[in-house]
Amino acid sequence: MNWTFNFAPLIPQALLWLMIAIAAILIGMLFVRRSRGALLRALALAALLGALANPALRQEERESLDNIAIVVMDESASQSLEQRTPATKYIRASLEQQLKKIPKLKVKWVTGARPSAGTRRGTTLFEDLNTALKDTPPDRLAGVIMVTDGQVHDVPKDATELGFDAPVHSLLTGRRNEFDRRIEVIKAPRYGIIGQTRTIELRVRQAPDQKSAPASRENRSVLLRLRRQGQPDEMRQVQIDAPVDIEMDFPHAGTNIVEFELEAANGELTTANNRAVIAAQGVRENLRVLLVSGEPHAGERTWRNLLKSDAAVDLVHFTILRPPQKQDGTPINELSLIAFPTRELFSQRIRDFDLIIFDHYEYRGILRRLYFENISNYVAKHGGALLVAAGDDYSGRSSLFRTPLSPVLPAIPTGKVIEQPFKATITSDGEKHPVTRDLPGSETKNANGEPSWGRWFRQVDVRTSRGRTILNGARDKPLLILDRNGKGRVALLTSDQAWLWARGFEGGGPHTDLLRRLSHWLMKEPDLEEERLIASARDLKLTLERFSMEETVGDVTLSGPDGKARSVSLKSQGNGLFKATVEVTLPGLYKAETKATSGTLRAVAHAGEDDPREMSDVVSTDTLLKPLLSKTGGGSVWLRKAADGTPSPTRLAATDLTIPRISMLSNAKVFAGQGWIGLKDREAYVTRGVKVMPLFDGLLALALMLSLLALAWWREGK
Repeated sequence: MNWTFNFAPLIPQALLWLMIAIAAILIGMLFVRRSRGALLRALALAALLGALANPALRQEERESLDNIAIVVMDESASQSLEQRTPATKYIRASLEQQLKKIPKLKVKWVTGARPSAGTRRGTTLFEDLNTALKDTPPDRLAGVIMVTDGQVHDVPKDATELGFDAPVHSLLTGRRNEFDRRIEVIKAPRYGIIGQTRTIELRVRQAPDQKSAPASRENRSVLLRLRRQGQPDEMRQVQIDAPVDIEMDFPHAGTNIVEFELEAANGELTTANNRAVIAAQGVRENLRVLLVSGEPHAGERTWRNLLKSDAAVDLVHFTILRPPQKQDGTPINELSLIAFPTRELFSQRIRDFDLIIFDHYEYRGILRRLYFENISNYVAKHGGALLVAAGDDYSGRSSLFRTPLSPVLPAIPTGKVIEQPFKATITSDGEKHPVTRDLPGSETKNANGEPSWGRWFRQVDVRTSRGRTILNGARDKPLLILDRNGKGRVALLTSDQAWLWARGFEGGGPHTDLLRRLSHWLMKEPDLEEERLIASARDLKLTLERFSMEETVGDVTLSGPDGKARSVSLKSQGNGLFKATVEVTLPGLYKAETKATSGTLRAVAHAGEDDPREMSDVVSTDTLLKPLLSKTGGGSVWLRKAADGTPSPTRLAATDLTIPRISMLSNAKVFAGQGWIGLKDREAYVTRGVKVMPLFDGLLALALMLSLLALAWWREGK
C-alpha cells in the first residue's frame, strides 16, 4: 500500500491561486486592524478555499518490479591471450554468486564480439549491448557490467547515445603494462602494373611505450623478415615507431603477395600480430593488338568492335582495300587510301605487339615472305601470339599455310570448303579448356545433343597436325584449334562466320565470351591457363584448386610459415577441376607446389585470424572506455596484478584475481570506488489499483464552513 496527498481543484487552478492571494490580503488587513473575529474569519476563508481545492488521500496498490543488470562477456579473439580466457570464466562465476544475493535483481548475460567466419569488424560490445536493450525497459535498468580487456572498437562518443541512465562498469581481464609489439601498415597498394614496383609504408609499434618498458627491452632496433613469392627471405633492421618504406614487385598478373614478420621478443603478449600480409593485384598495361583484315567482309567489324570495346586493348587495324596488283588506271597520287606500313609493322616494331590477328587474309603479295618469317620467329622464339580467323581463303592457292607461317600453324588445309548448316560443339578437351569451359549456352542442348546456339554455314576443311581441338563444326571437323608453339601461342578458327552469333541469327551465341577468352588466352592471361593452381584461404581453412587438361593430377606439396611441408591429394570435381580443403593451425603465408606438363605450378595464400582489426592492438587498456564510464558514474576495475616483465604462469589461480564487491544504491551519483562497484536501484513498480478518499467534501465540509462563519458573526456582535 502507498498513501499520497493530492488536490483536484473544482475551479481553474489560476483562479484558485488568485482567490488565495485575495484572501491572504484581506486576512492580513483584519489582523493589522485587530478586528474582532479576525482568526475565525481567517479559518472560515481557509475552509472555503480548502473546499474549492478539493483535497484527497490517494491510496495505490503497487507491485514492485525487479531491477535488471546486463553483463556483457567479451569473447573476441584477443580474449584468448595470456590467461584471459580462464580469468573471464572465473569472473563470470564470481559475478553469478554475487548478483544472486541481491534481492529483486534480474541478470541478462550477453555474449559479445564472438568470432565468426568472415567477420572483420573488431570488438563491438556496444552493438551487442544494444541488441539486449531492445527488450529491456530503460526505467528498470540498474547498470551494465562489461567483462573485457578494454579493446572495444564501438565506444559511443557521448553517454547520451546509450539511451539509458544507469552506470556502466568494465572489469578488465588483462593486466596493466602488458608488453607487445606489432606491425602497423600505414600505406599499401591495392594494384600495380606488371614489371613495376609500388611502395609499402609500415612501422613497428610497441606497447607500452619505450619510457615505461623494462630496461631489457630498450633496444629500439628490431629485426623484420620479408617474404616475397619465389625469392629467398630478406632480413632488415628497423627502428621502433620509425616509418619504413619497402618496394613491392609485381612480377605477374593476378594476386601478388608480400609477407612481413617481426622477430618475437621475450615476454611478448602474442606473436599473432607480428605478421602483416599485403596482397595486391598485378595488372597489365594495355595489350597491343594488330588486326589485319584481308578484305571487307561481313565479319570484319565483329573483331574490331570486340577489341575496341575492351579497355585493356590498344588496337591497330588495317584492311586491305586495294591489293598492289590491281590495275585500274587510277594515278597513285589521286588515291585517298593509306599505304600499308608493312616494313614498320612486321620488321621494325613487330615485337611491340602482344597479338597479331589475320582475319580472312590471303597471301597476295602484299606481305613479302620475309615478313611471314618474322611473324613465325615472333611466335616461336619471342613468345608472341597469332590468331588466324580463316575463311575460304585458307583453302586456296593463296592460303597463309603456303607461306613461311606454315611451321607455326596447327592444321593443314585439304583444299575443300564445307558449305552446309552446322552448330559448333564443344569437344572433350574443350570441356576442360578455360576458353570454352562453361561457355554460356553449352549447358542447354536440343534433342540432337547440340548447344542452343545459332547455326553457321561455311567451314574450311583441315587436318590437324598439332595442338588441341576445343570446338568442332560441320561433320565433326575441327572448328577451333589452339596450340603452343615454342614460347608463343597460336589459334586457328576455320570459319569466318562468328558474326552470325554477333547479329543474333537464330538466337545468336556467346561470341563475346568466346572471342574475348580466345584473345586473352593467346596473350597469356593467367586466369585462362590450362594448367593452373589456385590457393585461397578463409580464416584458417585453405582451399587448393587445380585446373588441368589431364585425367589425373599429382599431389600438391603445401608448405606453411613454419617451414614444414605436407602432401595434399586433390579430388576431381569434373571438367578438369580438382579440389581439396585443408585445415591449418598457424596464421601466415602458405606455399603450394605441384608438377604439371608445363612445369612446376606454384600458388600462395595467406591464412590468418578472423578479425585483423581485433588482433592489431591486443594490450589491455582502460583508456578507451574510461571517458564514457565516468559520465555514467561507473568505472574500470583492474582485476589482476600489473605485468612486471616475467612470463605469465601456465595456470591462473583464484588468488590472482580481485573481484570487486557489488552494491545496490538508490540516490548516488558515483557508483564505483576502491574495491566496489554499484548498481542503481530504480525502484520501479506497476500500479495494480487506486482508491481516492476526499477530505473536504459533502455535509462535513458545509457544516464546518457554516460553523466558522457563525462563530465569526457571533464574535463580532459582542
